Amino acid sequence: MTTLQLPTYADVEAAAKRLEGYANRTPVNTSRTLNERLGAEVFFKCENFQRMGAFKFRGAFNALSKFTPEQRKGGVVAFSSGNHAQGIALSAKLLGMPATIVMPLDAPALKVAATKGYGASVVMYDRYKEDREAIGRDLAQKHGMTLIPPYDHPDVMAGQGTAAKELFEEVGQLDVLLAPLGGGGLLSGTALATRALAPQCQLYGVEPEAGNDGQQSLRSGKILHIDTPKTIADGAQTQHLGNYTFPVIQRDVNDILTASDAQLVEAMRFFAERMKMIVEPTGALGLAAALQIKDQLKGKRVGIIISGGNVDISWFCELMGR
Repeated sequence: MTTLQLPTYADVEAAAKRLEGYANRTPVNTSRTLNERLGAEVFFKCENFQRMGAFKFRGAFNALSKFTPEQRKGGVVAFSSGNHAQGIALSAKLLGMPATIVMPLDAPALKVAATKGYGASVVMYDRYKEDREAIGRDLAQKHGMTLIPPYDHPDVMAGQGTAAKELFEEVGQLDVLLAPLGGGGLLSGTALATRALAPQCQLYGVEPEAGNDGQQSLRSGKILHIDTPKTIADGAQTQHLGNYTFPVIQRDVNDILTASDAQLVEAMRFFAERMKMIVEPTGALGLAAALQIKDQLKGKRVGIIISGGNVDISWFCELMGR
């Protein structure tokens, strides 16, 4: 059995250098209203202001920038509900290589349009009946492309970890840090940075209540697979953690929390009304959880990673009107 070579914080540091001049160093925002409400000092790392609107650009660009000349010629294939799709498409455009993205039929129209706008070819599939991973592998084999999955890849994980690295560099030590969890790319990368820069910080992943495979996996000690969860958090509709992401999460993450769709809408409304920011449902997972565990956060310095802001405006307005 082959032992996986897990990424380390040194890989996060190397990724940060590759991203210089390409990725935005996103702002860290605060809310006096929220601080008073929680009795804590909260710092939001706003990846909704990252290029293409989400943290996914970091991991995508880091992975593609390491391609050999032969790989660049063949191009990249990826599967994604939207943000990894856009991250790969934009990174491929910047690096001058072709990209094909496998996207679900019910992916947000905004994300599909943006992916095509960056020059990528899009192949649609039914997420409830077809296997996107199998489709991606088949395309890679047939056309000589390199498959870059949305989370289960060391270079993707290292790139995602640069967001937390920047957060700690800007605000210093934190007592608690919350990050959204889908397949674990962001959370595992965040874990690498957290354990290196703030080893005492309590790190929590947050996933949709309807799809708590990560929580079940962490507590059972093995990767559990679930059916595609029905949740408004489309960026976290994953069915399982990855072979690379799970060991890092198991080793470095304190616990995994969940948030219901109603709690996500409440958090999105807070961002819109009080902080004047549009945040997609998946991006609101951290705040949604913080509002539920506020008693545990009193008197503490808390970091929350907002993973993205790519949400169809008409749907956003519909959710806000509920």
